[in-house]
Amino acid sequence: MDTTQSSPQARPTVGVVRETNDGERRVALVPKSVAALIGKGMDVVVESGAGLGALIPDDLYKEAGATIGDAWSADVVLKVAAPNAEETARLRAGQKLIGFLAPRTNESGIAALADAGVEAYAVEAIPRISRAQVMDALSSQANVAGYKAVIVAASESTRYFPMLTTAAGTVKPATVLVLGVGVAGLQALATAKRLGGRVTGYDVRPEVADQVRSVGAQWLDLGIDAAGEGGYARQLTEAEQAQQQQALEDAIKGFDVVITTALVPGRPAPRLVTAAAVEGMKPGSVIVDLAGETGGNCEITEPGQTVVKHGVTICSPLNLPATMPEHSSELYAKNLYALVELMLDENGAVAPDFDDEVLAAACVTRKEATA
Repeated sequence: MDTTQSSPQARPTVGVVRETNDGERRVALVPKSVAALIGKGMDVVVESGAGLGALIPDDLYKEAGATIGDAWSADVVLKVAAPNAEETARLRAGQKLIGFLAPRTNESGIAALADAGVEAYAVEAIPRISRAQVMDALSSQANVAGYKAVIVAASESTRYFPMLTTAAGTVKPATVLVLGVGVAGLQALATAKRLGGRVTGYDVRPEVADQVRSVGAQWLDLGIDAAGEGGYARQLTEAEQAQQQQALEDAIKGFDVVITTALVPGRPAPRLVTAAAVEGMKPGSVIVDLAGETGGNCEITEPGQTVVKHGVTICSPLNLPATMPEHSSELYAKNLYALVELMLDENGAVAPDFDDEVLAAACVTRKEATA
């Protein structure tokens, strides 16, 4: 009689590592998402201090069921920012890594992950389709950035946002123009509207005009159509750029606040606000440029700095979601939980199915199977 027993299958592990980039306060998982992954049959290891930037102490992770330890040795390693060279050296072949890996611009980093044999998933590469919305980290973090951009503008402005009627007289509402009506732009429009501003939106994709109006804003129509694939704008031709620039220059001069959010994936940010437009704005006006990490939408933006030119305050904050780490982390953790869940097979093992278009698109480095 055979009395041998098969050993139980090891539970897959997920590691949450501490972010090391300057100013990065987000964390890849919050305790609620840790508990959810444990409920899916996974073990979670959190690097000590990983959540401190988001005001989450180690004890809260322990209460959720996580272990505090070497998160870099887990089967699936979760990050916010792309790993640096030292961090990549801590990974081993066959591990899975998920984070903002910047696959279009971080060529050396992606190559290093490939050389190390790491199966890397870039959240930026998740396709923007209906069933992947819950995993769309670009959108969840852009939502935070759009909100915070308006708060920055209101803080820097020398004028009220709302109309105020007082015994001393009536103050007119601030006029706010948002350039680029993606997720960040729509949130900026909605937030500026809630603060009482008179709000206008513009995008080279005319089909988003209804979305602008849906949040109570007006639509600035310059007569240019640059709708592209995947919900992004296409690159404008030189003639279109010249036409757009002149029309925008004329329009921008009439606004108290301009918030720019226009990005083209993998390319420098389009220049929408010229130096001449800035010079024509009223002293005390404010520009908040959310495209500073790729050069800025304003011609005289200084990425990461707040400067005053021609009496206009130009702010180009970098990584705004990290300035609101509690909610940013909570939203990002939900994105990653959904992506990890998609990787699990019916037995609870981490076995990504690359016939799935979401996983196939998100995976930027992997060892191809051999016959």
